[in-house]
Amino acid sequence: MHVAAPGRRDAPVPEEGSGVTFVMPVLNEERYLRRAVETVLAQDVPGPVELVLALGPSSDGTNLIARDLAAGDARILLVDNPAADIPVGLNRAIRAGRYPTIVRVDAHSEISPDYTRRALATLARVRAANVGGVMHAEGRTPFQRAVARAYNSPIGLGGGAYHGGTKEGPAESAYLGVMRRAVLEEVGLFDESIRRGEDWELNLRIRRAGYRVWFDPELSVVYWPRESWTRLVRQFRATGAWRGELVRRYGRGNSLRFFAPPALVVAVGVSIGVGLLQVTRVLSGAWALIASIVHLPVAVYAALIGVVAAGPGGGKGWRDKLWTLAVLPTMHLSWGAGFMAGLLRGAHDTVDTSRLGDRNTPLP
Repeated sequence: MHVAAPGRRDAPVPEEGSGVTFVMPVLNEERYLRRAVETVLAQDVPGPVELVLALGPSSDGTNLIARDLAAGDARILLVDNPAADIPVGLNRAIRAGRYPTIVRVDAHSEISPDYTRRALATLARVRAANVGGVMHAEGRTPFQRAVARAYNSPIGLGGGAYHGGTKEGPAESAYLGVMRRAVLEEVGLFDESIRRGEDWELNLRIRRAGYRVWFDPELSVVYWPRESWTRLVRQFRATGAWRGELVRRYGRGNSLRFFAPPALVVAVGVSIGVGLLQVTRVLSGAWALIASIVHLPVAVYAALIGVVAAGPGGGKGWRDKLWTLAVLPTMHLSWGAGFMAGLLRGAHDTVDTSRLGDRNTPLP
């Protein structure tokens, strides 16, 4: 396949007021769906808009809420996504839409009234194919606030631009994304064989086709993270497994920062192994002292996590800080373990099950 020089091609700019299609995959989102839809339909956008909801097989009241919303507003369309695969749902929603600009939105997110207008202006100004902004995570409980803090910190998710970048410019990927339909159709929409990381892979193909992917820090989306520790583990293990799969497929196209969590998993494993040998006296004397150097990276990491948890912005109280101590290594080790599994044997049918069974969690 011919690879064009990234950023050399200008994406088409539709006539102002030609319309916007919002696409949202939905699964078990009864707490968040209504508010997310309200923020989409409140967008200050010139021209017509539509919102296409791709409905997965939710086990809570999500689909009833979606049908009620669609019955009350002709701008809302519903399509089925029976397997609950995000890229499949996104593609079905895109194909069901009519307008030349596609805005990906999430049922766990909220956008400000001027979000789309600002994104459209940026797209036209820089002739980009896709533009995204900052994912600003927020939480309601001590646990969710700790997860949000980790999301918003470069220590938590590796310092990608959309986790707190401040400089506008070309980007590797875009959070959610405001995209030109013509470019999406040219590169083939989302890859339906990828269940996590589908946005990164799509943006890789957009850049390889020569178009610009752009980061605008003035665009900000409120994101509500997972509400429990077990769901966080499942989410990050699945995400890591699919990143490992993407490394298998695309190799050097992946940023080096993706290799930090698996390196941590290896460091922790080696430290535990050596520690057991020292405790059982298999290693003793000078050899035990020399081997102790393997504990240093883990000790430095633990100290860093402690500083982050105790530092400014640590939350509303001691519960937030304690949860931060647990959340950060949970995210890193779960993601790293998933990455290693995905890299060694592929992600195959790995599914993010963290949206399943949410009915047991009280409404905020």
